[in-house]
Amino acid sequence: MKVNITETVLRDANQSLIATRMPFEDFESILEKIDNAGYYSIECWGGATFDSCLRYLSEDPWERLRKIKEKVKNTKLQMLLRGQNILGYKHYPDDVVRKFVEYSIKNGMDIIRIFDALNDFRNIEVAMEETLKWGGHAQGAICYTTSPIHNLESYAKLGKQLEEMGANSICIKDMAGIMDPKDAYEIFKALKETVKIPLILHTHSTTGLGPMTYLKAIEAGCSGIDTAISTFSGGTSQPATETMNFAIKRLGYETDLKEEVLKEINDFFKPIKERFLEEGVLNPYVMGTETDALTYQIPGGMLSNLISQLKQQNALDRLDEVLQETPRVRADLGYPPLVTPMSQMVGVQAATNVLLGERYKSVSKEVKAYFKGEYGKAPGELNQDLAKQVLGDEEPITGRFADTLEPAFEKTKKELGSMAQSDEDVLSYIAFPQIAEKFFKEREERKAATVTYSIRKV
Repeated sequence: MKVNITETVLRDANQSLIATRMPFEDFESILEKIDNAGYYSIECWGGATFDSCLRYLSEDPWERLRKIKEKVKNTKLQMLLRGQNILGYKHYPDDVVRKFVEYSIKNGMDIIRIFDALNDFRNIEVAMEETLKWGGHAQGAICYTTSPIHNLESYAKLGKQLEEMGANSICIKDMAGIMDPKDAYEIFKALKETVKIPLILHTHSTTGLGPMTYLKAIEAGCSGIDTAISTFSGGTSQPATETMNFAIKRLGYETDLKEEVLKEINDFFKPIKERFLEEGVLNPYVMGTETDALTYQIPGGMLSNLISQLKQQNALDRLDEVLQETPRVRADLGYPPLVTPMSQMVGVQAATNVLLGERYKSVSKEVKAYFKGEYGKAPGELNQDLAKQVLGDEEPITGRFADTLEPAFEKTKKELGSMAQSDEDVLSYIAFPQIAEKFFKEREERKAATVTYSIRKV
């Protein structure tokens, strides 16, 4: 049996360890080597890369994708898409989702991994349909979590749903690194018996379980895993590519990876990592193993956000209380998986409950929107007393929230006028209006400065 390896150094490893601060120029010269290493795919776009390019790196994310595609001729490019949320934190109208998927594929994307934070697949069907329409590979993702309502039967049922929706493959997305080897074996065995399409596992090294979990999943029929080149592996990133490749081959499985090329890639990224360490962008904290996640089900990124929030309030000594409150808030919300944006919503609400000394004395607008049904259907039963407190006499939305949204693409394009130089610019603006507008202005200033410099030289 062959195991496909997806390299994450350009997206999730970069996002998990250095908050997606790696500019294109850092990795441009190694792209052809990565392309020839034998990876099944290269995860290089989506997630937080889009926001980060515009906000911090002064890069056009669409241009970045096109430049990567120019260098990568043999290996599939892969991205992460938050379904109806696209790459933002709220639901967008269907016309915007369709345009975003269309232009992602037209600009070079091959595989789109599509998930919904609540595993409410009504929120991914438009993105999946459009991916298939434009000839892309639609990878349906199931967010992994543990709770009284999440079990083998529920995961097998979700897998069957994705297959029936036309997914080309299924990914189990373990964003907190909390899947253990036993669960991995049982879930993949159940899925293998339920669906016929390829099965992928995505996990993190946060708790230290990652490599063991991968091996047991492969044993049960998982045919693809996500890894990070060793320099950017471990901690809140993925298990190391070279280590997993070595272990998998020793166990008798095949991979297409070339060890000598992997060494060249790793050597290339070593000085880049050192630079981020020296600049303080890479905090050694995220390189460690955080076993608290096994107790509280809290992903590494969510934990660091909680710590930061409590520090600002001079209340870091109350972290244990917040950690204990988090699972209680999650239960009140019907056990949502703790992935963006649910992890932020649950964490902020837990901290608020503790700091104000009274549960739900203040409820965030995001939690109110969640109870209203704007994020989709909760996986389990909501706390009805809390729902009544939050909603009052207001009726929650039972349908798909995106059905209530007016089309926005053509209207926004008209409003932007000459500020948007392309349809891609319009999509950037819809996703992140203020950040995109600032980027467009800076882009014009850079162009004007270049023209002035050229004239002076002449």
